Amino acid sequence: MALVRVRFVGGPADDVVRDLPAESDGAPPARWILRHPDRPAGDVADHLYERGVRAGPDGWTMRFVRTDPFGATE
Repeated sequence: MALVRVRFVGGPADDVVRDLPAESDGAPPARWILRHPDRPAGDVADHLYERGVRAGPDGWTMRFVRTDPFGATE
């Protein structure tokens, strides 16, 4: 599986950089649910991010949409 590096913008994971699975066109997924990596597993929120329209000079970004209670997005 190919990976693509993205930077999360806004919300609780602002400026976090991660490798996400690449779609067949090489872009990251259109939406990604993230639990902030610096918080323990007991954190009770899911953070929804959406992919930017296209990659910029620094690569792809995932922009913050909203936070939901843990499990509400599943």
